[in-house]
Amino acid sequence: MKPGIHPQYREVVFQDVTAHFAFLTRSTVATKETIRWEDGKEYPLYKLEISSASHPFYTGKHKVIDAGGRVDKFRKRYAAGGKS
Repeated sequence: MKPGIHPQYREVVFQDVTAHFAFLTRSTVATKETIRWEDGKEYPLYKLEISSASHPFYTGKHKVIDAGGRVDKFRKRYAAGGKS
């Protein structure tokens, strides 16, 4: 690999601001803020709007759409109009 052309790969804290959830992982994302983590060390901070802690699919609040009913409605609505 050529030196000087790759982004810095380091430990970063990702924080979900809506669910007050944070996790430490490695990333190349650029950040300006820092946070003191549970181990007492200071890490770069990247704020997220949504994560697995706040996403409806992962929290169990996901609404299942009745796709079969919607398809039937579509077919009924356009069945008569398509034969003209």
